Amino acid sequence: MGAKLRLLCLTSALLAYWIYLPMPEDYEEPWKTMLLLAPFRAAAQLATIAEQLGLMHYMDVVKAGMSIEHVAARSDENITVTDAQLSGVPVRIFVPRKEPGGLRRAVIYFHGGGWCLGDAGLKSYDYLARTTAHRLNAVVVSVNYRLAPQHHFPAQFEDAYSVTKFFLQSKVLSQYGVDPARVCVAGDSAGGNLAAAVTQQLMEDPEAKTKLKLQALIYPALQALDLNTPSYQENQDDPLLSRSLMVRFWSEYFTPDASLRDAMASNRHVPASSGHLLQLLNWSSLLPAEMRKGYPYPTPTFGSPRLARLYPGFLEARAAPLLAGDAQLRRLPLTYLLTCGHDVLRDDGLLYAARLRAAGVPLAHHHFPEAFHGAMMFVSSLGELAVGHRLLNSYTEWLDENL
Repeated sequence: MGAKLRLLCLTSALLAYWIYLPMPEDYEEPWKTMLLLAPFRAAAQLATIAEQLGLMHYMDVVKAGMSIEHVAARSDENITVTDAQLSGVPVRIFVPRKEPGGLRRAVIYFHGGGWCLGDAGLKSYDYLARTTAHRLNAVVVSVNYRLAPQHHFPAQFEDAYSVTKFFLQSKVLSQYGVDPARVCVAGDSAGGNLAAAVTQQLMEDPEAKTKLKLQALIYPALQALDLNTPSYQENQDDPLLSRSLMVRFWSEYFTPDASLRDAMASNRHVPASSGHLLQLLNWSSLLPAEMRKGYPYPTPTFGSPRLARLYPGFLEARAAPLLAGDAQLRRLPLTYLLTCGHDVLRDDGLLYAARLRAAGVPLAHHHFPEAFHGAMMFVSSLGELAVGHRLLNSYTEWLDENL
């Protein structure tokens, strides 16, 4: 009996170690959140060990763990769901069964996952697309773009852009019964990055006869030049998206070369010749004072030009939409932007909001100070959180009113 009791105590202690996390005071449902985040922490630990032992790449370990959440393309009484390809890129398409009474709206969606993880078939993304299609009676195209570490920039952007441009052809829109004046792109995190970059490029593309009505960006990653903004500093140990993990995502987007990751980790990857770009995201002037949280704006420390020569993508607007010039921003359509208080990427969104407003772009910025990065994915079955439903409702209600 004593041995069983000791084993029970040890097991309980180990479970408590994996589950318990210090939580900010404004987190709702803290214990439920801890429980839901525990598998992510465990997967990250396992991935780190496997990589250090030379068994598997970090991202491949995490990807394998996420595969248990994959669901097949399943139609229901409201939505017809099919896996297909558009312009050679795998997609999952959701088409409402309800008669639209005219042409439908359409949403082209790019999932998150740091350009390394994620899939349209993951339970959370399948649920998000299905819910959007049902609530808006809209066609939703959820895109499975190529991922790192097997593929690097610009592959992810090219897939996202190719699907969008293909779908906007009149014959394709007609095939799905979509109104060409009511199409948008949307995405979360790295997918928000792709949505923003696709929108910028499309507005400049003379071949694209049909333009987007709007873009919806959910806690997007928008720049890789300053990885020490106040939100990166304040949320550097976030259990779902820490600063170190976001640095890893950014570097893997461009290259497996660990020297770029190390330079990004120390925020010394921008060459002096590109220092002028930092003014486009100068948070000392663009962020509201309450978001700067008293952090002093540092004197930039520049890095070797070697990395920029080898991997110039991090200096491009296609990878970092905040680097677009004001003239390009002025041509952007109506924008929905969702940001969260507990998020290393919070300031990316706030900086973009400031620049869009200055450029005269019509903008709806919905900020949730109590929410954390990725919260909108916790809206189905056992993974439900009230804050996740608030974010999802904000997104779908705004789309319903404006698309």
